[in-house]
Amino acid sequence: MEGHAIGIEKIKEVVGWCRDAGVRELSLWGFSTENFDRDPAEVIGLMKLFETKLSELLSSEELKKHEVRVRFFGDLERIPPPVRAYLKKVEDATKSNGEYNLNILLSYGGRPELISACNKILDAAKRGEVKKIDESNFQTFLWTSELSEPDLVVRTSGEQRTSGVLPWQAAYAELYFCEKLWPDFSKEDFEKILKEFDRRERRFGK
Repeated sequence: MEGHAIGIEKIKEVVGWCRDAGVRELSLWGFSTENFDRDPAEVIGLMKLFETKLSELLSSEELKKHEVRVRFFGDLERIPPPVRAYLKKVEDATKSNGEYNLNILLSYGGRPELISACNKILDAAKRGEVKKIDESNFQTFLWTSELSEPDLVVRTSGEQRTSGVLPWQAAYAELYFCEKLWPDFSKEDFEKILKEFDRRERRFGK
């Protein structure tokens, strides 16, 4: 739990670095659908930790001071009701903030999101609301339909995979794999990644 707590605190630092660098939208993956399969005691501990940190966030003036809007995306019905109540409170408290966007993926998995979208489309088709699917209307059925497509996806911990993060939206995102564990991720690492991104030529498949 101590490591998870440090990881959550790291978010505050990274949000500040993004603000200083002019990055106005940041999405972070906080808990996957697969993470529910971990040891039950760890999952329960994480949910309690989320509740504590969300409560602290509500009592802080930082988000209001810097005009940060916070939203949560994923299969949120799987999140325990007490935590879900705090998610809504944070979203409601920051919905009028418009300078920066902080998106947190909770109970999120790329494959479950796509399957969920397909089932929603089938239900809509049965009701006669959908006759044809294309790229523009498919994304409206995703949990993350309101998210912007990411320009850059950073994977920490030295893993050379994306583990299913935003498979639809990140199709043309630049990828960067960082050896550091998330709690050890530094401002120097962040600045190095931005410099690398600036050097890349984005062609979007052309």
